[in-house]
Parts: sequence; C-alpha cells; structure tokens
Amino acid sequence: MTSACRVTFAVGMLLLLLLPLTANVSAQTKPASYPAKPVKIIVPFPAGGATDILARIVGQKLSERIAQQMPIDNKPGAGANIGAEAAAKSPPDGYTLLMASIMSHSIAVSYYKHLNYDLRRDLTPIAMTGAITNVLVVHPALPVRTVKDLIALARAHPGQLNYASSGTGGLIHLTGALFGQMAKIDIVHVPYKGTALFLPDLLNGQIAMSLDTLPPHLPFIKIGKLRALAVTTAKRSPVLPDLPTVSEAALPGFESVAIYAFMAPSGTPKDIIAYLNRETNAVLQLADVKEKLAPQGIESLGGTPEAVESVIRTEIEKWARVIKNAGITPE
Repeated sequence: MTSACRVTFAVGMLLLLLLPLTANVSAQTKPASYPAKPVKIIVPFPAGGATDILARIVGQKLSERIAQQMPIDNKPGAGANIGAEAAAKSPPDGYTLLMASIMSHSIAVSYYKHLNYDLRRDLTPIAMTGAITNVLVVHPALPVRTVKDLIALARAHPGQLNYASSGTGGLIHLTGALFGQMAKIDIVHVPYKGTALFLPDLLNGQIAMSLDTLPPHLPFIKIGKLRALAVTTAKRSPVLPDLPTVSEAALPGFESVAIYAFMAPSGTPKDIIAYLNRETNAVLQLADVKEKLAPQGIESLGGTPEAVESVIRTEIEKWARVIKNAGITPE
C-alpha cells in the first residue's frame, strides 16, 4: 500500500471511528437565542464550481433544520485565501461560516510566506462536509486517449501544453505540479480566479487540460466537449466507473482529493460549534442530500471537529513536501 493510500485509508477509518461520537452531541440542547438571524456561508471560489455546489446543497438543508436563511457569499481569489481571510476576520458569533477547501488552505500554509490569517489559529473546525473527486480532462482536439498518451505528448513538446487552475497556490495548481513532477514533464500553469472563469477557454481549446474537481466538468464530459482521462483519487469514481485513476493508468501512488469542511472564526462559542456540528452531520446523512451529491462526484462525510484537525495536519505535511520537492514559490 502506498503512503498516499495509507493516508486515505487512515482518514476513512478515522471518520468511521469518530462519526458515532456525534451521537453524544445530539443530546445537547439548542443554544439559547441562536440563530436569531441569517447565517452566511463564505465560499472562497466563484459560483458554479464544486465548492459552491456543495455549499448550496448542504446549506439549503441546514437552513431548513436551523430555521434560518443561509445565504452564500462567493469570495474567490488568491488560492481560496481571500474567502478564508474574510471568514477568519469575521465576528466569532456563529453567523459567518466558511466552506473551507481543506487542501487549498493546507497548501497555503507552506506556499505563502505571509498570510493575513492563520488557518490553525484563526479558524475553528465544525465538521467535514464532503470529498470531491478530481478529474484529469483535456480538450478533445488534443491527440491523446490515455494518461500515458498525454505524458508522451508533453515529453515530445516540453513547455507547450498548458493546464488551468482556479488560482495560483490552490489545490488544482499543486495537483498539476505533482502530476508534472511525478511524470517528469514540463507543463505550463495558467491561473484563473475560479473554474467558471477558465471553463470557456478550456472548452474552446485555448487551454489544453485541467486537473480540477469533477462536478463542473461532468456535463461537458458526458456530451463529448471535454475528454476525461483519469480521476486523481485513490479509487475510481462511481460516477465514472470505467475511468481509471491516474495511479493505475500511469503514475503509481499519485493521489489528490478535495476535502471540504465547515469552519468558523476562532472564538465562536463552543455550544454553537457543537450545535452546528450536530446539525451538519444530520444533514449529511439525509438520503436526498446524498442523492444530490453523488451524481456530482461528491461523497458526503461528516464527523467531529477533531477529525477535521487531523486531516488538516496530514495535508499540511503532504503538500509541504510537494512544494519543497518541486521548488515552487509564490508568484
């Protein structure tokens, strides 16, 4: 078993062990006078991307359970750090949540020399919300059918193939860097401020490829406007079961998975965190929520705040190694 697979297995087992603990929280009473007004969810990416889709599906059901509106506030840019900083600097009163991109934020800890917030100090976990499959897609005009074909083409034309990301220093950027590093190819990174902004260029062929989350690309894969070569997760996606993983197709041990969690500004009252944890876990177990998430390539998670902290520690270590080995520095 590769180290990447061991991490995935360990995280999965941790979630299974910790999920029952949330049942103890369910006996707690609802915090007095909370929520008395709408609870805003900051999404650090543009509308239409995977994070946004997840936030809207979970947020809608959570809104029904807490009997308050939960408006989505999209704050894209800087590898998800603009939105994260806005959440971290919000009042710690339970009325601002962050749909955190755990991998993007974990990358930022090592990638940026100076951030205006500290992930571990300024934000407190509530619960993991979902894991989203990433997919390697190319424009159909590119003469490749497999990951090995793509690697061979890139080696034959170094520096001529480009890939889009939703921002410098984000998960897609570093996933591409990891791909290039392991495949020993030179591909050019082209950053945008979100998936919705680079999709038109990918669809018209100005961008050759991306290693983005599956949901926004799935409709175009199904109608043939994009060609999927592999998923970047350790196991195949039930949405595209015939599609291999990058690991099995060409690069053993390759893995990148987008994990998301609700977080709140540090100092948010513990009873509110416990309440939101309980209600979020309840929403993620609803059959209709799972049914809406599954076709998008999103697996509902859940668990305790401590489980989120454990994943953050693991991912910070992983991406720090990738950044160091690839010699990546902020632009």
